[in-house]
Amino acid sequence: MEVLPLFVLPMVLMPGEVQELRVFEPRYRQMLDDCLLDGKNFGLVMNDSFEPTNSWDGPRQHGCEVEILHHETKGSNHFIQIVGRRKFTIRKVIAPALPPMNDPMFESHIEEDGLFPDLQTLLELIPEGVGHSKLYISGEVEYHPHNDSTSIELQEILKDILNHVLTRIGALLRIEEDVLEQWIQERVGNSVNESPYSAYTVAALVLNELEAKQQILACDTIEEAVEELVHHVSMVEEEE
Repeated sequence: MEVLPLFVLPMVLMPGEVQELRVFEPRYRQMLDDCLLDGKNFGLVMNDSFEPTNSWDGPRQHGCEVEILHHETKGSNHFIQIVGRRKFTIRKVIAPALPPMNDPMFESHIEEDGLFPDLQTLLELIPEGVGHSKLYISGEVEYHPHNDSTSIELQEILKDILNHVLTRIGALLRIEEDVLEQWIQERVGNSVNESPYSAYTVAALVLNELEAKQQILACDTIEEAVEELVHHVSMVEEEE
């Protein structure tokens, strides 16, 4: 079991997926500093408003380990490019040292222009007895390495899904047939192979609904993930 800093967002990151984030909240600036200083990864987890921790939205049970590919600072904002690595299950949530800024304890510390206290001031406000100085949520996590490859049969299912969805998108955008065919072939060829990431790559491309992505991320096997993906793609088509 390992303690992992958690970035809790209304977002689902899949293994192998590359995304960009802007980091501006004091708690996540502290988390980013900790990760960059120690050369460690963090976890990205979809938020759960029904399971708060110290009045913040808590994390869902399943998330994705994140590796920082690139980082730059502009003013008080941090911009990072990240890639999803191992899936994990949270076995224990470690609450942050302070509640959200709308808590009454911060009323006398918010300036007239609405600016929140800086990081150092926040650290000084941590009550005695908390036991740590982390403003972000952490968790004891169990990783689920991607050891299995994607079978030929599952690859064909994934290719069919991606081909079908991209063809529909191309038709809506009125892309010329020969251009569309080449684009689809390249995208399918780059996305589907024996890698255990293929199902997650396709899910990231064809699904928009966060809950659907979260359910696929929570699957124990590649077979279950593909089955879940087929189900959600079928549901979307029925609704349309």
